[in-house]
Amino acid sequence: MQQLNFPTYSFRFKNSENKPYIFDEIRKKFIVLTPEEWVRQHVVQFLLLEKKYPKSLINVEKLVKVNGLNRRYDGIVFNPDGTIFLLIECKAPEVTISQQTFDQIAQYNLILKAEYLMVTNGINHYFCKMDFENEKYQFLQHLPNYKNE
Repeated sequence: MQQLNFPTYSFRFKNSENKPYIFDEIRKKFIVLTPEEWVRQHVVQFLLLEKKYPKSLINVEKLVKVNGLNRRYDGIVFNPDGTIFLLIECKAPEVTISQQTFDQIAQYNLILKAEYLMVTNGINHYFCKMDFENEKYQFLQHLPNYKNE
């Protein structure tokens, strides 16, 4: 798999039916290793190891209804009170992050109301803080670390 713009993490792999799989600590099962899944698993490790978010507050690949359509978000980090702290959109490394990518996550966030957004293709990472009052977002250099209050 391609080298990504994250620290080096160790992962568990297996092969089944001539396909590579990677173990997802959040879903607690092996997932087919696609380029997008490679990025998603790096994001999970980044959140756990670098940003110190508790595993119990992280959720990946769940269904959300957007304009009556079933969609899947790549990742969410909850606040301890159950509100959504961070919404994550992952793309494969060869996919360019575009305005369309931001439109997609913004549409999801109309429903989910996350305080922060993260968009990444594993090479380029974008972090935003939402400003719901003015209906816009501010780009950040870094994602905040977990604050245990």
